[in-house]
Amino acid sequence: MSSTTESSSPDPKVLNFGVLLIHNYQWLDAAGCIDYLNNHSYGSLKLLNAEPHLLATVPIMNWHYLSSTGDLKDVPASAGPPHRPTTTFAECPELDYLVVPGPDPTGQLSEECIKFVQERFPTLKGLLTICSGSLAIAQTGVLDGVQAASNKWALGMLAKAGLLNRKVKWVGDKRFVKDGKVWTGAGVTAGIDLAAEFARVHFPKEVVELVQDISEYVPNPAQPDPFARLLEGVKLD
Repeated sequence: MSSTTESSSPDPKVLNFGVLLIHNYQWLDAAGCIDYLNNHSYGSLKLLNAEPHLLATVPIMNWHYLSSTGDLKDVPASAGPPHRPTTTFAECPELDYLVVPGPDPTGQLSEECIKFVQERFPTLKGLLTICSGSLAIAQTGVLDGVQAASNKWALGMLAKAGLLNRKVKWVGDKRFVKDGKVWTGAGVTAGIDLAAEFARVHFPKEVVELVQDISEYVPNPAQPDPFARLLEGVKLD
C-alpha cells in the first residue's frame, strides 16, 4: 500500500521511495527532504501546470511509510501530527530509494528494522539519511567504510562519550555527502539541501530550476559548511 500514487502518463517512469519511521524522528528531517523531492514529481508539477515537455521528463513518485508496528499504529515525531505508516517491513514492496529521517541519536534499532535494511540495501538505487538517521543506520553495518555526514552536535556528543561508531568514515565539515549510492545529510535543515543535490543529479536542469523557483529556495552547497565549527577539535576516526 502506498500513501501517494499519482495518475499515470504514457509509459511513465515510476520511482518507489520508502521512508523509515523511527519513533520520535525529527519532523523537519522528514518533511523538508520528502516534500522537496516530491516537488520534482509528475503529480506535483502537473498540478502546477508545468509545460508538457517538462512533465515528460519527470517520474511518478510513490511514497511508502514504513514501521514495524503490525497494526500500523501512528508513529510519533519530534513535533507535528503522528504519522500513520502505510506498510510494514514484512509487507513493503520493492523500493528504489530508502529515506531515513533522524531519531534519537542514542536509540537502538529493532532487530526487525536492522534485518530489513540489511536485506534491502543491496537492491536499492540509493539510501538517503538526514541528520541522525545516519547514526541509526550505522547500526546495521551498511555504512561501514562509507563516508557519511550526520548531525554535528550528535557526532560530537557521541564522540566525547566514547559511543561513536567509528567503522563509518564520518565527515564533519560538509552539509551533505554522497559516497556511492549512499546520500547523507548533516543536521535537520541539511535534508533540504541533500534533496536539492539529489534532484540536481537525477533530474533535468530546467526541472530543477523550476522547483527552486516554486519552492523559493536557493540550495546550499556541501561546502563551506558554517556549522563545521561544532566539531573543531573533535576526533571522529
